Order: sequence, then C-alpha cells, then structure tokens
Amino acid sequence: MTENQEDALYEFLENNRDPFTLEDVMGFIRLLDFSRNNRLAEEITAFIDSQNIAFRLEPGRWVSRRGCFEPLHFVISPTRPELLNGILIPGHRCVPFANPMLYPQEYRFFYKGSQIPFSSIEGPPEEFYPYYTIFGEEYAPEYVAKDNPNNESAFNSDPYEDPPEVSIQTLDMRNLYRELAFVPGDRFVVHTRDWREGYFDLERVGREEWSKVDLYAWLEAAEGGFEGSFKSLGPGSRTEEQIAYAYWYGGKRMRDVPAYSLEDFLYEQTDRIETTPYGMETRFWFAGKEIPDRNELEGINAQSPVEEILSRSGAPVSEYVVQAYVCDALFRRDKDISALMKRIVPPSVAIEEKDREYLTRFVTELMSEFEPIYSPFKDSAMGPIRQRMGELHTAVIDLAARLHKGDINTSWLPKHTFIILSQIKDHAEGVLDDLNTDTPPEEDELDALDNSLDSMIETYEDIKELIDDALDSFRQNNLSVVKRVKSEGLEWRILQVSLGGTDVWRRLILPESCRLKELHGIIQALLGWKGEYAYHFALEEQNSRDRGGSGRLELDSALGELDLRGGNSFLYEYGSKWTVKILVLSRYEPEEQPSIRCVAGAAAAPPEYIDGPMRFRRYITALERGGVDAERELALRELGQDFNPEAFDLDTCNRKLASVLIGEQ
Repeated sequence: MTENQEDALYEFLENNRDPFTLEDVMGFIRLLDFSRNNRLAEEITAFIDSQNIAFRLEPGRWVSRRGCFEPLHFVISPTRPELLNGILIPGHRCVPFANPMLYPQEYRFFYKGSQIPFSSIEGPPEEFYPYYTIFGEEYAPEYVAKDNPNNESAFNSDPYEDPPEVSIQTLDMRNLYRELAFVPGDRFVVHTRDWREGYFDLERVGREEWSKVDLYAWLEAAEGGFEGSFKSLGPGSRTEEQIAYAYWYGGKRMRDVPAYSLEDFLYEQTDRIETTPYGMETRFWFAGKEIPDRNELEGINAQSPVEEILSRSGAPVSEYVVQAYVCDALFRRDKDISALMKRIVPPSVAIEEKDREYLTRFVTELMSEFEPIYSPFKDSAMGPIRQRMGELHTAVIDLAARLHKGDINTSWLPKHTFIILSQIKDHAEGVLDDLNTDTPPEEDELDALDNSLDSMIETYEDIKELIDDALDSFRQNNLSVVKRVKSEGLEWRILQVSLGGTDVWRRLILPESCRLKELHGIIQALLGWKGEYAYHFALEEQNSRDRGGSGRLELDSALGELDLRGGNSFLYEYGSKWTVKILVLSRYEPEEQPSIRCVAGAAAAPPEYIDGPMRFRRYITALERGGVDAERELALRELGQDFNPEAFDLDTCNRKLASVLIGEQ
C-alpha cells in the first residue's frame, strides 16, 4: 500500500461501526487513492491481521475496534485519594474503550448531558504513575509528561531523573461526588458515546447494587478473555493490544456490566493474570509464567519488492525508513550511494547480488527525486536526531545479523537479547518514520525524541556489553570448575532456568544423564533456596494434554529421557507459589573435563517464603520508591535490609552450586 492508502485504511476503521468486508475497505481506499496496485487486496488483509487493528469475524470479514467497543459500557472505581481531592484521573481507565491515538487528557466526560469540567492536581510524578500502568509500566512517565507542555519540559530537562513535581489534568468531581453521595466502593458505569473522539457518559452504581454472582461471572469471562488473547497473540506489540483482544475473546459477558474495573481486576481480583517483564517492556501474562523468548528480529509485513528484499535479507524495514536514510544522506551532504547502502544494509547482512542491484537502483532513484526538493534549512532541527537514530538502527541490524551468522551458539547470550534488540529496532524505526516529514515537530517533541534516543543508545550499549561478555565466556570457556565428570558417552545440554513472573534467570550446563531429582537440588542452589517446600516437575499445559493427567514427570527420569511432546521446555513447581520454567536449549560440546556449572544469569532470587512473584514485585517497587512507609518497611523485613534486586554474581552462584554437588558425591 502507498502511504495515502494506509492513511485511508485507518480513516475507514476509525469511522466504521459495522462489520465490513475486504471489498468494503478496498472500495473506500480507491475512492481516496487511485494508485494501481495489483496486490491491494492481499496487502490490506495482511496489514489488518498482522497489525491487529480489527477483529476477524471470518476470512475476509472484520469488525473495527470502534465497532466492537462503541456504544458499550465499562467500569471506573475512584480511589480514596481521588474522592478526598474531589477529582478523577482518567489515565488508563478507558482502555480499550477509547481510541488509542488519544491521550487521556483529550477524553471528555459527561453526566446527564453536561460536560464535567476539568481541574488539575500537583505532586511528585510517582504519585500519578499507578493511574497509567495499564499502558505499560515503562510508559507511565511518558503519559504523565505528555499531559501538558510544562510536564514535558520538566521531564526533558533531565532524562535520567524524574522532576520533583508535575501537574496532571483531572476531572473536577467535587459537586458530582456530593450530589451522588459517593462513598468508597461505589463505581461509575461508563458509556462509550464516541470511541473515536473519546466521549463518555458516567452513571453511578452503589457498591452493593451488583451481586457477587454476577461479578464472579464477569471475572471468569475476563480471565478467559486474557488467556485467549495470550494464546492467540502471544505477548502482542503493546499492553493495549493485549487488553483489546482480551475483551474480544472474553465475549459479550466481558463487554457488559455488572463488571469490575479493569485495574481492580488486574491488580486485586485475579490470581491468574499478572504483569511480566518482556525485554525492555512489560506485558500481561499467565501468573507465574514466563513469556517465551523469540529468537529473531521481527520482520515487517512486506508490501513492496523493496520491503520483501530487505525482510528476506535479514534487514526488515519499511520503505519509509529507507526514505529516512536517503534524507539523512542529504543532511550529511553525502551523495555516495555505496556508503548509503552500507547504512541501510550493513556488510554483515547477507544479500543476494541481484537484490542488492535492485535496491541500489531504488535508492539512487529516491536520491534523485528528493535532492531537488530537500531543504537543509527546514531539516536543521530534525537532521541531527535522524542521523543518530539511523546510526543506532544500523548498529542493531548489524549486531543481530552477526549473531545470526552462527559464530557462537546463541544459547550463551543474555536472556531476551533478541527481544530487546527487536524493541530498540522498532522504536528507532518509529522515530525515523516520524521524522520522514517536511514539517519539523515542535521543539519540545524534538527534545523528547532526543532524550529517548539517549536512553535507547544506553540500552543498546548495555546489551552489547552483555553480548560481548557472553562471547568471551563462550570463546575462552575458562569458567571455574564445579564438578568433574567423564565426558565419554555423555551428551551435554544448556538449560535456562527462569523464575516465573520475575526478572530472575540462570543458564547452566549439565549432562543429559542428570536426573530430575538431582536437578531439584541444582535449582535450589541456583536460587539460594533451602528446599523447605514440596516440589514436582511437569510438562507445560499445551504439551501435556494428551497425557490424560497432570503431566507430571518422574523424578528418576534423566534429562535425555524426557518426552517433551514436541516442546522444548518443562516446569519445576515449588511450593504453591513458585513456578520455574526450564528451557532446554542446544546441545553443548564440552571440553575434555566438562563441569556442571552456571554460565550466565541476572537478578537476585527472592526468599522462598515470599508469597509469590506478584508480592515479590510489589516489595521491589516499595524498595525502589525510597522514603519510609509501611510497605517499604515490610519489604525490608521480608527481603532483608541488604537485599539488592539486581545482584547476581556468577562466581558466588557457582560456589553455592559446588557445595551442593560436592555434598552429593
């Protein structure tokens, strides 16, 4: 699709409330853009389904998000601080019943036909972050910053520290709370009047008006909806996407009242869904489970020959990004096409000669087309940011390509390596796309882009340093010996042990002859636990269905004897709260005297008596807040005064492992 055709598709979806067919949307697009495209039908279908911007009813037939969520109802439960201050902070409360292109301060709320006026409240930004975390915990500062220009300037003044105070636009609810005699526990039923514009009507519901039976039915539908979303989409591209599809898979019951508010459901009511780290971001996921790694950079939905070539070669970008690289060359005053090609397709990326020739002709034509109309004066503000962002994008593509060449076994790389690289690549492409314009963004927006670029470069350098360390460990293989065994006749494996719902993981090498009851002791040593609770090993649910039982594995089974039913992982369930995912990675060719040892890992494991990953994360959050409050004091008491969530030392881990293994001899 052309850029105009893509814009027309989004316009169609934002305005359409009824189920539509492929022919409907093609007709609308061709009214606005007559460009010939023999693959338009195929491209529209692929774009809608790959971007998850509409819900599929059947092949060739969808309903838009507006059509799904307007004019339905959902629930907002005001917090005690909001009631005390006579305000309501929209924040994340309208997801997914509002257009995701709108910011919360753009919503409009009405009561009995009259718009509720706005007010504001001041305070430290961390006081407001909880009202935005459903967008993703990592995005809460961005939403607070975007609330008003003063906030944005305050955040941009120091990208590494939050400002001491910000101001948030709120709804002025003082008169309405008094009129409705609103008390803690009461709710607002919210009617979605206009999904596209973000218009909502409020109606009070008393805390005792809905039966627990009806609320439980909604809870069951919601948990099923989220689990259906995870199984269908995986982690998705953003939390908003996960939530939109959760409401879709939750069916009519989830999209109706009586209901819990979304934040009450996610943070108070369910024990089956929780937030989980995912690279640099967070997602909602099965409680206590780990999101599976993806071991490659995501491609794009290739829509043109150029995009197909780049995707096939391992440098998957859109034509818009290629255009940004051409603008960058003009900004550099560098007309060397070969140098430009090396930035778009780094030397480490394998590309067939005929494809390189086609791409070179395309880039040369773009240069000839852009050069007469390019204005260095107009590009003076955007150019430096585009140049740095392009260099970062090239570096990520180059690093990923070198890792994929097979110089080392990627099992040695830090956890989530490719996920983090993919996220940096996607963010960089988003910025390059935003800067592919003749109209420079406002100064505050450019400052924000520049600051986000600093953060992305820092993250890239951190992950590259970790990768370099892993490469050194792999090549030198000079780790301390823990237990010597004869290698003759033994196959060795690399296993990754990840504590569900946390950032804690360890990677180890051990022989396939290791039995599960021995692996239990090894995991206990890796996590610093004492073995005080019952445990068992089991297949993951999807791999155990045909067993007709719980999928439990025999403790006398050796690793090499396990039947994982086509999968590559199994679970270690310890006590009633902890689930450890064991990912069986590649085989390992040991040196002459191999050793069972830990080769990589991250984060300090929680004490085993903590009440599960959700409680552990809340303690970590309390520690990070600083200051003195009851929750922080409890966290210090439960975790220990010297607990450092980021602490992991490979030598210490192997000493603990050695003491266990020596004791077994």
